[in-house]
Amino acid sequence: MFIVSIIALIMSNAVNNRGDITILYTRIGMLILIYSFFLFYNIFYCNYINDGVIILNGLFCIENYSMFFSQIIILISVLILGISSVFYLKTKNIINNNGIISSIKNEYHYRLLEYPLIILFCITGAIFLMLSFDIISIFLSIELQSYALYLICSMYRNSESSTSAGLTYFLLGGLSSCIILLGLSLLYMNTGTTSLENLYILTNISDIFYYSAIYNNNFFNYDSLLNNNIFIINLISSIDTQFILIQISLLIMSVGFLFKIGSAPFHFWSPDVYDAVPTISTTFIAIVPKISILMFLYKIIYYTSTNIFVLSWFNNLILSSILSLIIGAILGLTQFRIKRLYTYSTISHVGFLLIGLSINSIESSKAFFFYLIQYSISNLNAFLILIVIGYTLKNYIINANKYNIIKKDINYSPIQLISQLKGFYKINPVLAISLSLTLFSFAGIPPLIGFFGKQMILSAAINTNLVFIVILAIITSVISAVYYLIIIKIMFFENGDYKLNNIIYNNNYEISSFYSLIISLISLILILFLFFDQDLIKLINLI
Repeated sequence: MFIVSIIALIMSNAVNNRGDITILYTRIGMLILIYSFFLFYNIFYCNYINDGVIILNGLFCIENYSMFFSQIIILISVLILGISSVFYLKTKNIINNNGIISSIKNEYHYRLLEYPLIILFCITGAIFLMLSFDIISIFLSIELQSYALYLICSMYRNSESSTSAGLTYFLLGGLSSCIILLGLSLLYMNTGTTSLENLYILTNISDIFYYSAIYNNNFFNYDSLLNNNIFIINLISSIDTQFILIQISLLIMSVGFLFKIGSAPFHFWSPDVYDAVPTISTTFIAIVPKISILMFLYKIIYYTSTNIFVLSWFNNLILSSILSLIIGAILGLTQFRIKRLYTYSTISHVGFLLIGLSINSIESSKAFFFYLIQYSISNLNAFLILIVIGYTLKNYIINANKYNIIKKDINYSPIQLISQLKGFYKINPVLAISLSLTLFSFAGIPPLIGFFGKQMILSAAINTNLVFIVILAIITSVISAVYYLIIIKIMFFENGDYKLNNIIYNNNYEISSFYSLIISLISLILILFLFFDQDLIKLINLI
């Protein structure tokens, strides 16, 4: 149904060149996603998918956790699409010297007819990636998602920085795709199959052989066996060689995926791209791709993990998580542009996610699922509030020279610098408080939901004797809390120099009800998690 709806939207889009009905197409895209959400919801409670169902001749595998996070992606995408489906302000009789005006209709993102269609393509690639069970479907899914992201970044053609960021993202994303393709090619060369199921079988055979032939002394003595049986020697050598080659292949593939989620030390592209593209685009590319790629890596780790070999391909995730925690905390202190600061905050949170991903235990899996859910909704709230603040300040005179703002991009990213938030509490106290709660949740301040996410990750790490990483994560969390508090101090305790434009408002303006409702709901979820924590924990146990 989802694919048929996309095809119908393509056909209707092809015969229409009116940009003023973009809001209608965006709402149609939201309806498609909402209907798809309920279809996924019905499948989620079918008992036959508890152990996984392979479809389309082994290209995809439907499992509980993949279906659940497909619903999460669809739900978040509906909220992001909703940003462009309504006008951002309810204005009443906006008058200037020339008469009644309406500056809202001149917004460029309300005239992008292709925007909802590209979003749907990206969601399709993200869902296919989480369901992939074959090397071919993996590469095609990641490329479908990636090319849609490149278009989302560069579709604002009037913005020079957006076009430049889209080109940068395309070139570096192509490099990461080449690395993934190299890893998948080596995996096929070493296993002779494209199916991940056969890869899992080979991994289990290695485990079983070593358990029975080496570690079980009841059957035979390992030293005497090596001295007397050349066949066993060659067999063990062959198994060792194939295992190492498979690990190297998966290691190279994982580097490409870490590149795409902006994890350190492959993060250098993300601050520039996230800062240059419009905030509406940043909201999508900072959340949805990370969910799909991290869930795909979770599935690969779940089936290829071993308790015998010290050498394992996902040990590089531990190293990447350590670097992400350090770089995200320290470099975030030096930022004065708000979206670059958000980017380094995201890198720090990816470090926590990689900790839960690499431990690979039942407790760490639950912690990973919970942290990914709370991070996604908190990040969505942070970007959505930033967009609404930018819309609100459009009614005030902004001295671009004073704040060193890029004038050409002020329509796409009104809030570019942290200093623009000075004294915002006096303009809109509710929005300032909501942003503060979100930042406190990022910092892990109890009793907000972010605290419980970090607590679950660190608890799983302690039970696995990763004490050094726990200490490092606590220290970096304290450091990263500094730049969150700087934003709060600027909003509440510093005076801004806001001046209204030469426009007379006969009545007070108010934010559109869609924005108010979503920000209010997410903020309440962050605050009141203690009152419904058992429901979310039961849901995580179900998947």
